[in-house]
Amino acid sequence: MIRVILWDVDGTLLDFHSAEAAAIRALFHKFGLGICTDAMLADYSAINAGFWRKLETGELTKPQVLTGRFETFFRKYGLDTGCVADFNAAYQLALGDTICFCPNALEVLLAFKGKALQCAVTNGTVIAQKKKLAASGLDQIFDHIFISDEIGIDKPNIAFFDAVWQKIGIYAPDEVLIVGDSLTSDIRGGNNAGIRTCWYNPKGLPSPDDLKIDYDIRDLAQMLTICK
Repeated sequence: MIRVILWDVDGTLLDFHSAEAAAIRALFHKFGLGICTDAMLADYSAINAGFWRKLETGELTKPQVLTGRFETFFRKYGLDTGCVADFNAAYQLALGDTICFCPNALEVLLAFKGKALQCAVTNGTVIAQKKKLAASGLDQIFDHIFISDEIGIDKPNIAFFDAVWQKIGIYAPDEVLIVGDSLTSDIRGGNNAGIRTCWYNPKGLPSPDDLKIDYDIRDLAQMLTICK
């Protein structure tokens, strides 16, 4: 029986790409950088994902990711990199201005409230995550919230999960389920912690051979059956 659900936030419960696009377009206007096209947004999204993967593998630090992604993006389009630090600082707040739930996310969370211990486990920054959690009302649903910036280590590192157990207590591994869209942080993190894993995979991508995935779902509503 699943007694604890560890929920990733961005890309699992909240539509991160919608918030990302709205934030960058608004800041391009604010900083006088012109129009950010769909093609530019797609480039940034790919650059950003690559930087976060390097964080998860220990190749980069969080500060290197936060500024490096924008430096790379700005250089590609000939934009002034001198404003990167200010742009990134404003971006952390702007991410919380657009809240869009992934399909059935809110309904599933509310269905489990009071029936399982629900925790947010996120690699986002404190500023960005606390604003979006408050704006979405998720901070009123979760029993505990774990943000990597506050813990001092990111998923998939086992030390991140050790901080979770220290707070909520020790449960049998088959009583804990992590749900997330990222293979490199959520699923690998769950494997490192020895708990059950649920890959939120709405596009139906092929699963890798090097990870143990207990559940591969297209719709978060499937969680109601998994944890019945």
